[in-house]
Amino acid sequence: MAKPKLRKFDPANYLKSDKDLALYLEACLKEGGDDPAFIAAALGDIARARGISDLAEKTGMTRAGLYKALGKDGNPSFGAVLKVMRAMGLEFHIAPQR
Repeated sequence: MAKPKLRKFDPANYLKSDKDLALYLEACLKEGGDDPAFIAAALGDIARARGISDLAEKTGMTRAGLYKALGKDGNPSFGAVLKVMRAMGLEFHIAPQR
């Protein structure tokens, strides 16, 4: 029996609309808890969906810097996270824990 050909799942392929991006990041924030690398990687997924080059231009960061900061081992500063979120058209909101 032939082995099925599997492809690695890439969330960036499914993030089409602004609503998709916001819901994905919200779900990752809930799932990731206190893991900053998980959140950075989620932002990286969104960045790839939106286009790294465009995001680099909007943030004033380099493409390489964005890949490094928003990769699975990335550790971006809070300022960089806010800059990236704004450039993506996302807002940061605070609410009491449920």
